[in-house]
Amino acid sequence: MLLLRHLFDVAGGGPETDAFKHLAAALTVLRSLGSAKTTSNSESSRIGHFIEVQVTDGALYRTKIHCYFLDQTRVARPLSNEKNYHIFYQLLAGLTQEERVKLGLDGYSMHNLCYLNSGDVAQSVLEDSTRFQSWKTCLSVLGIPFMDVLRVLAAVLLLGNIQFIDRPGLDVDVDNGTEVKTVASLLGLSSVSLFQGLTSRTHNIRGQIVRSASSALVASATRDALAKALYCRTVATIVRRANSLKRLGPTSVTLSSDSNESVQNNAVETGSQHASTVGSRGVGSSKSMTILNSAVRHATDGFIGILDMFGFEASKPSQLEHLCINLCAETMQHFYNTHVFKSSIESCREEGVESEVEVNYVDNVPCIDLMSSLRTGLLSMLDVECSIRGSAETYVEKVRNQHKTSIRFFDFKSTNPQMFGVKHFAGNVVYDASNFLQTNRDVVPDDVVSVFHKTNCNFGFATHLFGSELRALYSGDTVPRGVSFRISPTSHTDLQNGNEPVSTLTQDFHTRLDNLLRTLVHAKPHFIRCIKSNDCEQPNQLDRCILTRQVRALQVLETVNLMAAGFPHRMRFKAFSNRYRLLAPFKKLHRNEEKIVEDCLLVLECFMQAIEKVKQTTSASTSWALGKRHIFLSEGVRQQLETLRMERQHYAAVLIQSVWRGWHFRRVWPTVQRSLRNWKHTNRILPHPVTTAPVDHVRPRPQPIAGIPLPDLERGGQQSCSLSGINLSRAPPVPPSRPYTVAGNTKLGYPQTRVMKMNFPDDGSGAIQLLKGETVWVVGSSSRRGHLLVEHNNQTIHVPYQFLELKPVP
Repeated sequence: MLLLRHLFDVAGGGPETDAFKHLAAALTVLRSLGSAKTTSNSESSRIGHFIEVQVTDGALYRTKIHCYFLDQTRVARPLSNEKNYHIFYQLLAGLTQEERVKLGLDGYSMHNLCYLNSGDVAQSVLEDSTRFQSWKTCLSVLGIPFMDVLRVLAAVLLLGNIQFIDRPGLDVDVDNGTEVKTVASLLGLSSVSLFQGLTSRTHNIRGQIVRSASSALVASATRDALAKALYCRTVATIVRRANSLKRLGPTSVTLSSDSNESVQNNAVETGSQHASTVGSRGVGSSKSMTILNSAVRHATDGFIGILDMFGFEASKPSQLEHLCINLCAETMQHFYNTHVFKSSIESCREEGVESEVEVNYVDNVPCIDLMSSLRTGLLSMLDVECSIRGSAETYVEKVRNQHKTSIRFFDFKSTNPQMFGVKHFAGNVVYDASNFLQTNRDVVPDDVVSVFHKTNCNFGFATHLFGSELRALYSGDTVPRGVSFRISPTSHTDLQNGNEPVSTLTQDFHTRLDNLLRTLVHAKPHFIRCIKSNDCEQPNQLDRCILTRQVRALQVLETVNLMAAGFPHRMRFKAFSNRYRLLAPFKKLHRNEEKIVEDCLLVLECFMQAIEKVKQTTSASTSWALGKRHIFLSEGVRQQLETLRMERQHYAAVLIQSVWRGWHFRRVWPTVQRSLRNWKHTNRILPHPVTTAPVDHVRPRPQPIAGIPLPDLERGGQQSCSLSGINLSRAPPVPPSRPYTVAGNTKLGYPQTRVMKMNFPDDGSGAIQLLKGETVWVVGSSSRRGHLLVEHNNQTIHVPYQFLELKPVP
């Protein structure tokens, strides 16, 4: 928010603009929906954010939020020492009694809600209630119906309390039918259709549709899948709504993804080389830069991105979501290593530049290969195991046989055969694969999706959450027909072999991570490293062991050494000359591309002469080197070059201003002198006598200086108006009406569709009556000030603008 506020201050009109308020409201809403308490952080963000800011002609005109939602299992099964998402606790603390009764939550608390009481139940009611009111206000800013979202969230909470039990025979029943009726009412369904959707399964066996009753275990899994689907799709809908409120610009310059889709997902083939799979086993890691540079390019001119992605996690036990999160952390760390260390070292080697600093950094390519190789990676092997309907035991056994020689893999010695370990850059993590396959499939059956069709569901918001899936499902003759859809919304609803989604959770996330990396590779990144001082989240407490472990894992010391004494910056000769040639004498510059190197050397020579005095008082490195195509600079040289450049520009600006002001004043001086002479001649006033203060007065009151008459304000104002071309005897002309209106920093031309806010005329008089709520056609601005021309029944009426409410044309 600090970065965004600064960007809006510089180029977006400030934080009081509608665009910034909408963006801040969206991020506040997402914070409650996407944050949860974990073992290491009470405000851990479980959603990765990539905020896209487009700047054209020095002005910010568009912002867009891209979300990466992974931790879906937390909705139904939070870990024992962690919490569910913050919004659930804030909802229970901030609802009024009337709202509780309306949502069916009267008598419920976190202690008797199954999706909440399995984790940490500690709560600060006052803080959660305050945040809930802020969350509610931000929803109204986004224009999202507050009660619609609350109905879905309350239904998610109550779904967890529906407990299925097996009856004798093939029937399944619920322990208490109250929750089923309440959830069905909240979602706009009948309790019978919701119960059938949860407890029956349809199978397509060789083209034959077979329906059967589910067991209690299968029905519980379907219930959890529905809860996760409702929550994830609600978050995606809010993000889409937040993005739709931004001013639209040319889409050819921006990323083409939706908020819940992968970045440029359609431009990537399923079998393409993953950009994050940099390097392979047996191949030198020096090829990683080549693979990254061969990624698909796209335009990023005028593009500023703020990326807040997942950090390294070592939960106990770690699930599939933690494996994907740690893959993202490994990929971002590798991108940092490539951009800061590897590119600098390889560039110096290619251009024959010798650096005195040798940076020894840890390359994490083997760990990325272990997790994301195309055929032998942990994620690829998991997808294969899902396709053949395998088990967690067989998956872990295959992983052990394949990677037993890998330096980043270790076999967890325990009695549980479903566990294995990975040595990450920030520490060792043990993963429990017991739920890997179920989480990776990430599916919800069509039996429960079909009940949300508009013929069965009278709650439009819930139907909208499954809109694309319902269109694909009802395109066939038989509904349901034994197909499955992804729990998390994706960019497509295609099905593989007619009944399974074409992608899994890991495939979708890996593809989106690859496309994000393609964006980052061709950008000019700046990194912000976050260091945690202690695990207790206490102020003024520094844990040396924790701090040392983070500094070593993030390779902060290696970065500092490179910046202090190496050549971390390189510039093309032409770019260096264009930016810093103002430091050299103009007459000595050749200003010719054939002698561009000589101009660069002249700039550096003048620079070294300018910093001779500074060099004696600073220990910063002032080394530089010439390569074949680039000039290599140390961090100290770059900072001092920028300082001198800023000082030279400031000096030039002051000189230009002083010369122009002198020229302008000399130009108008004869007129001013003549006016002053006439003014003194017509306003002769005797000067006030100078009085002396008494001797005992320490500081006499200052008196007017003798010889200067008091000004005639009225005559002076007339002379000022005459110099400015203003005639005081005639009122200034009324400016012409604008051929457009402004709404939300957007110019809207005529004609426009507007809605009457009140009756016109309000007293009931007049031949033509415009009623409140009536849609009218505004054809232009009126000649009367504050009025608009409204066309009604082939007649034109002058209506005051306060009677009309803007309604955008579709």
